[in-house]
Amino acid sequence: MNADRRTALITGASAGIGASFARYLAGRNYDVVLVARRAQRLEELAASLREQYGVRAEVIAADLSTPAGPAKIVARAAELGMPIDILINNAGLSSSTKFSVTPWDKVAAELQLMVTSVTELTHLVIPGMKSRRWGRIVNLSSLAAVSPPGEGLLYTGIKSYVLNMSQSLDMELKPSGINVTALCPGFTHSEFHDVMGTREAADQLPGIMWQQPEDVVAEGWAAVMAGKPVCTPGFVNKVSAAAMRPIPQRIQYFLGRTFNPFK
Repeated sequence: MNADRRTALITGASAGIGASFARYLAGRNYDVVLVARRAQRLEELAASLREQYGVRAEVIAADLSTPAGPAKIVARAAELGMPIDILINNAGLSSSTKFSVTPWDKVAAELQLMVTSVTELTHLVIPGMKSRRWGRIVNLSSLAAVSPPGEGLLYTGIKSYVLNMSQSLDMELKPSGINVTALCPGFTHSEFHDVMGTREAADQLPGIMWQQPEDVVAEGWAAVMAGKPVCTPGFVNKVSAAAMRPIPQRIQYFLGRTFNPFK
C-alpha cells in the first residue's frame, strides 16, 4: 500500500478542530472521509480539499448521537472502497444545563456521542488496521480530563474516560502497528462555545489561554505519529495539566502497562 494514499475518517469535520484535521491531513496527501450532521458544510469542505490538494474527499452525513451512527459510517466507508487507516474521533458537545434538570434523552445523546460512539468507531476500525499492520487513532479528550469536575456536568468525566481508554488501547495495539493518542486541548477557537451558549463567558478569558485549532492539530498529529499516548498541546495547557495532576501521565501510563493483569 502506498502510504501517501491512506485514508482518514474524521468525525465532527464540519468546523473547528475536525475541519482543521481534514485540511491538515489532505495537505499531506491523505484521502479523507468527512463525518458530521451538516451535509452542506461537509460538501463545501470536501470540494475545497479536492480542488486544493487533489485528494479523494468523501462525505458521510450521520448523527453519532444515535446508536445506529457508528456502524452506518463504517459500512458506508467500506461501500466507497475507503478502508480506514486513520480515525480522528473529534465529534463532541457539552451540556449547558445541570444533570438533574436536563431531559434524559439529551443526557443519553451526550453519552452516545462522546462515549459509546467513540468507543464503537474505534472497535470497528481496529480489525482493518491490524490486518494492514498500520493505524493511527486520535481521540479528542480535553484538558478538562485532568481538571476539577464542573457542578452538574458530565463533561470532565466523559473526557477522563476518553483519556484513560486511549492509553489502555495504545498499550494493547502498539505491537500491531497502531498508535492511539488522547489529544487534550484547552480553550480552542472554534464554534464549540457558540453551540453551548457559553461564548460570552469564554470571551472573558485572557488571550494567552487560547489556541488556534491548526496548532492543536499539528501538535496532536505529531504526537500520534511519534507514538505518544497523550498529547496536551500548548505550553500554558501543559503547565496547567502538570499543576492539576500529582502523578505525571507518563508515569501513570508506565504503571498501567507494567501492572497489566492480562500479561
